[in-house]
Amino acid sequence: MVSGFDEETTRLVEAVLDGAEEKLGMDPVVLDVHEFVDAFDALIVTAGRNDRHVRTVAEEVERFVALHTGLRPLRVEGMSGGEWVAIDYGSVIVHVFDQTTREYYDLEHLWSAAPAHRRAQRPISDS
Repeated sequence: MVSGFDEETTRLVEAVLDGAEEKLGMDPVVLDVHEFVDAFDALIVTAGRNDRHVRTVAEEVERFVALHTGLRPLRVEGMSGGEWVAIDYGSVIVHVFDQTTREYYDLEHLWSAAPAHRRAQRPISDS
């Protein structure tokens, strides 16, 4: 559970993380940027293995958010390319990168002053 945000933002962040996790988004991190910018509260970064996986993760994030919060993105960019999809929910911005692009832009380092939150990974069952 991610804390430090108001109830609506927390629900949105949790839905984004659930959607990313459902399609095995890689190393999702929530950056709490509300003390640094006025435009949004959280920046969520995750990755996919390739362009198809990036699009799949982004689509699942959109589906989970709509299902669990009723919200639709204000804007989505990059879905056709698959290297980097940005999803704008107003108070929360989601970036789904391919691994190479994530490493290149290194948003976690760029926003290193912001508190970062990661969920504990679910164990992979052998059954």
